[in-house]
Formats: sequence, C-alpha cells, structure tokens
Amino acid sequence: MRAAGAQVFCANSTSAVVLMAAAVEAGLLPEAGRRVLLVCDDAPVPEAAPPWDEVPGFARLRARFDTVLSWNEAIRPFHPAAWTPRAEDVPLLERHLRRLWGLGDDRVELVLGAPDTPPAQAVARVFTGAPLHVCAGGPADYGPTRGKLDPLIGTRVRQVLHLDLIPGLAPLLLAEFGAPARVVPADAFRAVTGEVASAVTGVPEGAALVVGERPSDPAGEEDALHAEMVRTAVRRGHHHVVFAPHPASPSRHSGAVRAEAARLGVDLTVLDTPVPAEALYEVSRPALVVGRASAAVFTASALYGLPVARVGTRRLLDGLRPYHHPRRVALVLAEAVLPGQAPPDGGLRGLLSALAFTMRPQVHPALRADAERYLAAGAWDRRWFPRRRLTALGLPGGVPPQLVFLARNRAARRAARVVRRTVRG
Repeated sequence: MRAAGAQVFCANSTSAVVLMAAAVEAGLLPEAGRRVLLVCDDAPVPEAAPPWDEVPGFARLRARFDTVLSWNEAIRPFHPAAWTPRAEDVPLLERHLRRLWGLGDDRVELVLGAPDTPPAQAVARVFTGAPLHVCAGGPADYGPTRGKLDPLIGTRVRQVLHLDLIPGLAPLLLAEFGAPARVVPADAFRAVTGEVASAVTGVPEGAALVVGERPSDPAGEEDALHAEMVRTAVRRGHHHVVFAPHPASPSRHSGAVRAEAARLGVDLTVLDTPVPAEALYEVSRPALVVGRASAAVFTASALYGLPVARVGTRRLLDGLRPYHHPRRVALVLAEAVLPGQAPPDGGLRGLLSALAFTMRPQVHPALRADAERYLAAGAWDRRWFPRRRLTALGLPGGVPPQLVFLARNRAARRAARVVRRTVRG
C-alpha cells in the first residue's frame, strides 16, 4: 500500500519524465499516496513547437501517474522560464494551487529536474518546506551547482538521482548542501525508454543519427552546427541520416539540414514529432550518433554502447563567457571522454575538481588542493583553463606571481600583441 501524501514530479521534457519514472521503478523514491506529474513547457516559444507531452509513447508514461497537470496553465499568462513568485505571494499561491490541484492538506514531496531553472525554483518556493529529490539528467550536472541556489531550497534536497554517464564519477550538483548522489540503474532507465520506443515508427534502422541542439544560440549558428553534423556523418561513410531536432526547436531549424543533405546527396529523414533520443536508440540502433555535448550523446556512448562523434565543442568553448557558464562542464567532459577516448592524465576526477574550483571557488574552496595537483601535472588543454582565470586564482598554469606586473604594463601588452600578430602571419 502506498504511503499517505502526494509526490509532485515537475518535468520540462519527456526525457525528464523517463528518468523520473526509472527512479520510481528502481525504488529510489519513497512510496506515495498519489503521484502527480506537473508538465512544464519552458521552450522559448512553446506555441512554435509540438507539445512534448503529446509525443508518441507518452501515453505509457502518463499512465504511471494518478494525475497530469500543467504548470503553464496554472501561471498563465506568465512564461515558465521567466517567472518566479514573490515571497509575499507564496502563502496565497500555495493555498490556491492546493485547491486547484486537489492536494488539500496532504504532505507534499517534490521531484525536480534541473533545480536552477525558474519552473523548478518556483514550484519549490511555493511548496515551502516540502522535501526535494533532484533527477539530474545531463553531463552539466557533474559540475558545480549552476547559479546561486537559495539555501532554503538547497538544504531541502534529500538526494540527487543521476544516470551513470561517466562511470566512476559522481556529480557535484548540490554537493555543497550535502545531498548524496545515487545512480539510477541503466536497466531501469532502458526499460522505461523501451516503453516509449514501442510507439515510435518510421525511423530507418542503422542510419547515422544527428541530435539537434536546444535553441539558445542565434538561429544561423545552430543551422551551421547542424549542417556540420551532417557533413561529419558523411565523412564517416554514412549516406543515410536521421535528423532529430530538439523538442523545443521550431520546425524552421531543419531547413539548413535539408539543404546540406541535398547538396551532399544524403538520404535524409527528419523527425516531425519530438521523441527522446534514447527511444530512437532502442528502436533503430543507429550506426553513429552525432551531437555536440548533449545528454543524448553521453547516453549513446555510456548506456547503449553506440559509436558517437562530437561536433562544435571547440568553437563554443573558445567563445564561452563568462568562465563559469553552466555549459562549460558538458563541453569539457565531451572533449575529455568522447568519442570513447582515454581519460586525460590526472584522471577525470582531477579534471572535474579543477573545473569545479575554477568555476565556483567560493562554493568549493576545499577543492583547491586537488585543482593545484591536477593543473601542476600540465596534462590538460589550455582552452579548458584560460591563463587569465588561472592567474586570477593563483593556480598552476597562470602567470607566475613575479610576472603579474607585466599584465598591467601597457608597453608589455603592446609588445605581446605585435608578437602574436607576427606569429599568426
């Protein structure tokens, strides 16, 4: 018999629901009297993309919950990605939502995806005091907690549930709050994914799969990236390509892919309905998965044993600002472990410690010694740790202390620019 109380699962994608359902199947979440799925569509323009809770196979996921609700409807006309409640409104909002969703006076537990997103934080703030469980679905979660998380939220987290995307490495997400990390078994994840895959049709088997990026870069840059992914598949000897746009991507983002495929004479299939990439792995067993640094590329390699190719990490890393940008960890880990290459000297744990300290030294001061050891070994890519950042933190690889004055000397900087221009010429 289920325990009294309600568990509210706040999810912003089908992939998030799959991971949450796998955690339930694996017995990693407490029993509950009722399980409620709270659907949140935080795409930049939700109306421009198909609703993710209507994709093939979602009905099987929906059946796992007693009730399915919409966060978008509850806060309309506000956009989920841009709204959080004011502190003075929280008591009124909690009473309103409890009445609207039929929760009454039940004890509520929350299961969240990325805890730094506005929808997750808004729901956590409304249900003040509710215990939290976080399902971490991507490589970025191996790095430090993104943004400045309210301690009133962080201290309520009971556990961080994650896929074993990098075997032997535990995520640092919410580690500063003492939240233990627990692995969601791959068998449980694949079993739930298989249920979704059973409803997916029309995907050719054995083709190269190009995984689209979430809309965030300027549209022209995304189009160029996707076209480069198609070229990468062709260079690997594949002439049958499936393009899976990101679920939040408007349909116009497939234009550049179609044009490039036509130019190269590629037999291209563009998926019109968004489904988790892992469902495509189950149903079609791609011969190659091409992506940048998304969770789909890591799951293809770690959980499905598929060959992968990464595209565009160097270009994005070179221009990524500020240094503590949350995408940095995923990009660096993609370069360090994909496609299936040996870990860098000093180990992935040393790399992760150095990244966490250089990105968030105030949050993880205890990692300084580990970062110093890793950086002193010198077996790392200069693009991962710019000299300016290492100098500012007094770490190996930066400018030696006795030469710091040169960075402030106008004549020295001018001479350095001349030398650089000469070398490039």
